[in-house]
Amino acid sequence: MTVTLVFLAVLMAAFAGWLISQSVNVKPWVAASPEAVRAHHWPAGLTAPRIALVVFLAVVTSLFALGVSAYLSRMEYGVDWEPVPEPGLLWLNTGVLVLASVALQTAWKAARQGNGVRLMRWLAAGGLLTVAFIAGQLIVWRGLADAGYYVASNPANAFFYLLTGLHALHLLGGLIAWTRPLVRLSRGGAPGEVLGAVELCAVYWHYLLAIWAALFAILLYS
Repeated sequence: MTVTLVFLAVLMAAFAGWLISQSVNVKPWVAASPEAVRAHHWPAGLTAPRIALVVFLAVVTSLFALGVSAYLSRMEYGVDWEPVPEPGLLWLNTGVLVLASVALQTAWKAARQGNGVRLMRWLAAGGLLTVAFIAGQLIVWRGLADAGYYVASNPANAFFYLLTGLHALHLLGGLIAWTRPLVRLSRGGAPGEVLGAVELCAVYWHYLLAIWAALFAILLYS
């Protein structure tokens, strides 16, 4: 449990460091006019959306940390704990989520370069791969239920559905944010107009990929 909590703490620190680096590396005389700098008493890179994302990720980290702590504590508590057999499809789903994260990172790079065609292509790919990941998780849950591994059958089952379902719900929330730059681009928006939104989507997907890697490792080896 301690190792898991340390991992989540390091993960959150990494994203906080990303926020700080975005503000430290910004050149105020390039990123904003003197009037804007005088009007705002914070670095130009320290934008409200970035701060909101880091605060939200802190809350999500705490949520998953509590869930994992409860999972590990309950696993050691009683003799009624029967681990859920890990479906092989989870490995394929993990690979799909990795590809989704790579696609969003590529879209972010395309947005910085002002390449609208490449941006649209990779942004759409990232979303479609995420939908495929969630669909794969639904297949896993259905397969386990068909095999008799119901939520109420065993505490291990309940925690498996809870943790994987919670992760999928956060991805669904990310897809809502993902649609905004996609719709704007489809209506003729320029890459620069959606750069901030694509950046936040990419960071959020990287974060959920790291969370999934931790959850998958715990479910696989516990």
